[in-house]
Amino acid sequence: MRRTLYGPDHVAFGESAQEFVDRYVMPRHESIIEQRYIDREIWKRAGESGFLGLEVPETYGGSEAGDYRFNAMFTEVLSGVSAALPSAFGIHVDIVAPYLTQLTTEEQRERWLPGFCTGDIVTAIAMTEPAAGSDLAGIKTTARQEGTDWVINGSKTFITNGYNADLVVAAVKTSPEKKSKGITMFAIEKGMPGFERGRKLDKVGQPESDTAELFFSDVRVPAENVIGEVDRGFIHMMTFLPQERLNCAVSNLAHAKALFGETLTYVSERKAFGQAVGSFQFNKFTIAELATKIDVTQAFVDACVSAHADGELSAADAAKAKWWTAEIQNSILDTCLQLHGGYGFMNEYRIAQAWKDARVTKIWAGSNEIMKEIIGRDLGL
Repeated sequence: MRRTLYGPDHVAFGESAQEFVDRYVMPRHESIIEQRYIDREIWKRAGESGFLGLEVPETYGGSEAGDYRFNAMFTEVLSGVSAALPSAFGIHVDIVAPYLTQLTTEEQRERWLPGFCTGDIVTAIAMTEPAAGSDLAGIKTTARQEGTDWVINGSKTFITNGYNADLVVAAVKTSPEKKSKGITMFAIEKGMPGFERGRKLDKVGQPESDTAELFFSDVRVPAENVIGEVDRGFIHMMTFLPQERLNCAVSNLAHAKALFGETLTYVSERKAFGQAVGSFQFNKFTIAELATKIDVTQAFVDACVSAHADGELSAADAAKAKWWTAEIQNSILDTCLQLHGGYGFMNEYRIAQAWKDARVTKIWAGSNEIMKEIIGRDLGL
């Protein structure tokens, strides 16, 4: 079905993004997988091409697109390569950017945003802890005030870009007695004494992105590194989580769509019993179902992107898009792997890696169960 979400400017932007991927990412893709992080050179190339500062005002070196559809287009292009690339870049472009543009002071913006746009400052966001995932109110990392500084102690885990990030936006308890109403966001910078990274975590999938543990032992952070208001971090996170979940939805579907296209080619060319595998009625019906699921889901995701571009996306609709696309993505990729037969279980085939990459999408950015809880509450239940 013809999509109406994107106009000529978005399409042209997507072509530039594809050129960036083909020229700078694909030649390094295998080494990125082996080293388990994206080269700083690629980050800087992305910055030179204007992909990192889509939400940053031109004053600080950004492109200030003012239209989330450009973010979505960039995510779709990256998702055609793997699920990990839109995760790593999305953390920076879609998820951290609002904190640094909407909650910061002029001094903070001048200090961080130029490097953010060029790729000299790679960012991460640290919410999840060993004992607190979807339950953000349960975080244990704390900060106590000493003079004008804050001293942070605790740890975070499963942090995308965490191993190489220069700046980490971290959710920390500043008033533990207030529970969720006592969280503050801090910018913790590389080189601060007491800030240590653990190992790059060995994940089931998405090897291209570095995912790490972070440890804070009496990390002294100046008051100038508080992002937003003290004790209003939970509200800040809830404000920006719909965009994070929409980023996931766009990526989930684009990733599944790309692999479906490859599978369609495979079953059209692969022969069994003297005919193309895809021509058998059961397989033909299965493929027809997948194509329909993709088109129907795309219509909803596009509507959500359009609503968000207009400032109208609700938290409940973002939750719907996130959990549904995660389910659809995993279902489609599992079926595509089955259609590849034994070859689908071989790592040399992209479908095998894609199948592994997709499994986490039902867990991160709030598990699918939490998404349904959000939707249920919105329905008054």
